[in-house]
Amino acid sequence: MTFPGRIAVMGGGSWATALAKLLMQNCETISWYMRRDDRIEDFRRSRRNPAYLSDVVFDIERIDFSSDINKVCSEADTLLLVMPSPYFKSHIEKINVDLSSKYIVSAVKGIVPDENMTITDYMTKRFGISRDKTLVVSGPCHAEEIALDRMSYLTVGCQNADSAEAFARCISGKTLKTITSSDVDGIEYAAVLKNVYAIAGGIVHGLKLGDNFLAMLLSNAIREMERFINTVSPRERQICDSVYLGDLLVTAYSRYSRNHNFGSIIGRGYSVKAAKMEMEQTAEGYFGTNCIHEINKQTGVSMPILDCTYDILYRNIKPERAMKQLAAQFV
Repeated sequence: MTFPGRIAVMGGGSWATALAKLLMQNCETISWYMRRDDRIEDFRRSRRNPAYLSDVVFDIERIDFSSDINKVCSEADTLLLVMPSPYFKSHIEKINVDLSSKYIVSAVKGIVPDENMTITDYMTKRFGISRDKTLVVSGPCHAEEIALDRMSYLTVGCQNADSAEAFARCISGKTLKTITSSDVDGIEYAAVLKNVYAIAGGIVHGLKLGDNFLAMLLSNAIREMERFINTVSPRERQICDSVYLGDLLVTAYSRYSRNHNFGSIIGRGYSVKAAKMEMEQTAEGYFGTNCIHEINKQTGVSMPILDCTYDILYRNIKPERAMKQLAAQFV
């Protein structure tokens, strides 16, 4: 089998739909796992995902849909994981087929809850998949803008440079440019942290603290991200590359960012519980904040923005008070 072989999209949300759109431009056929049969039937009937990015029309004759995760895993050579991180483990625990020979591409921008592990680390440990068969996809790229065919950029990370290039070709197109990297761990952790900092940025917006303060928050956030990633995965990397800084900026500023919007609701005075109820989609940074906070108990990196966000989300500290304390630490 020449990598990537038959690709299966694992997940039915907006990011999964956007990536499927990209794959369909370069692949003859794909498999697509969705949890709900009613969604699959609606998709087949309308040729659109009924719940996410419903303006995108698909050639469904080239898609093999299934709600049977083991069937999809058995028939595919490469699994593109795009489930929300809070529900990732509940899906993966249903798998009872051998995945050790498969390639895994994670587009999950989160940590496995309870395990506090990155997706690739978890898949490697659970299924015995070698590290050179695990890839990540990330970058400053909103699903909504892919759906609108706006110019976007993604980074494909893998220890095997040929595999990174091969998968990058599968998603590249006129409006989607790809970059390759070998920094799998750094890319995964950056994808989690940028969601945390986007919540903090949203809180700043909701509190009406202004763009000047937000700029200071984000300039400190990228340094905080660099400190943490260089501690948990020491290697040479350029933190200003798009997969780190670019993704942080677009997630912290954009109206499409669910994490920014979640933080903004809290900044406007809603409780965390009420803000979660207001959200139509999952704000993964809420869960990522707790996971990174737990990991950092062992690493001991100075992370005042993470700590501030954790205090607001999990310790019920008033956002005004927490941000005032944080401001005193900015440099």
